[in-house]
Amino acid sequence: MSKAPASVSKSGTRTVAPGAVDHSQELGHGNSPAAWTCVIVMLVGALIASIAFVIANTPIFIAGAAVMVLGLIAGFIMRKAGYGVEGSKLKNSGH
Repeated sequence: MSKAPASVSKSGTRTVAPGAVDHSQELGHGNSPAAWTCVIVMLVGALIASIAFVIANTPIFIAGAAVMVLGLIAGFIMRKAGYGVEGSKLKNSGH
């Protein structure tokens, strides 16, 4: 990857060298109810699967993996319902 810096043109817009990463754009980092729900449910599933792995219990391990998949599905459904980053349910209506 090139270490070439971004430059500002006379019109005030930033141009980035080819292959360089533009760090001026806000990423959002997934800070939303959908993302938090997804991560928390998946962490609980990972905890269940980890404990099951240590005690060598296959059915509980599979149940933990299923909880992780459910967390992923819950996050996806919440994002589609408007609770994701910049979702319709999170926009300030001015009240």
